[in-house]
Amino acid sequence: MTDLWNDLLGCLDLAPRGGGTYEGRSQQLEYRRLFGGQLLAQFARAAQLAVPGRSLKSLHTQFLREGRTGEPVRYATEVPQQGRTFATVRLTARQEKGVVAVATASLHVWEEGPDRQTTDAAPALPGPERTVLLDLLPWQSRAATDLDTAKSEPPEYELWTRIPDAHRALAPALLAYTTDLTAIGTALRPVEGVTQGDAGRAFASAVTAHTVWFHRPFATGDWLLLRQRSPLAAHGRCFGRGDVLTPDGALLASYAQEALLRFTR
Repeated sequence: MTDLWNDLLGCLDLAPRGGGTYEGRSQQLEYRRLFGGQLLAQFARAAQLAVPGRSLKSLHTQFLREGRTGEPVRYATEVPQQGRTFATVRLTARQEKGVVAVATASLHVWEEGPDRQTTDAAPALPGPERTVLLDLLPWQSRAATDLDTAKSEPPEYELWTRIPDAHRALAPALLAYTTDLTAIGTALRPVEGVTQGDAGRAFASAVTAHTVWFHRPFATGDWLLLRQRSPLAAHGRCFGRGDVLTPDGALLASYAQEALLRFTR
């Protein structure tokens, strides 16, 4: 059985291939296609390597075609803008069959200044009896409500997750990876009689675009709350938004995702 945590860390150890290009191996998963979270995480690392000394501020990704599992991914980087505090990186992810995704990353030197946020407080962490097992997350997760439900529920979901201790430079990549997992499931909650387990039968889905904004520096090792809702599903697509908070309510990051959601029955 694959050690999923160390397998993921190994995927984030990108190898330089010259000319601003980096290569990362793919996760060893029993999954029908390359997981989008892997691409998000490797895009984050490639952007950081392309402009060292700055922190990732945002990552905007378009998924163009299905990637192949078991095949490495090459990341070409271009830096069209680099100032004293901000920098921009354009990234292209390729496999043998061609481009699978493109991204734009913005990086920033953290600055001191006014600090204000307007968010609802984080609820209490659910107890261990509310443990959630998510195949692609190799760490602890809990939730007060079930993501998959046969009856119609509001398109909202709160997931507590605890990424293990890792080098601080890997924190944005690991968080980006985490945000790609439950947005489509949240969009499905209002649909009576359909859950994520019905993928390929009742519906087809695939992420088309995903953006993460990093608001504050942070380290892994503590519980984080992913609070998300899906305000829209229409025209064969769904859209969702989420915030990432610490147990004491500090807003660390926000994200948004658009995905194909095409019902077949």
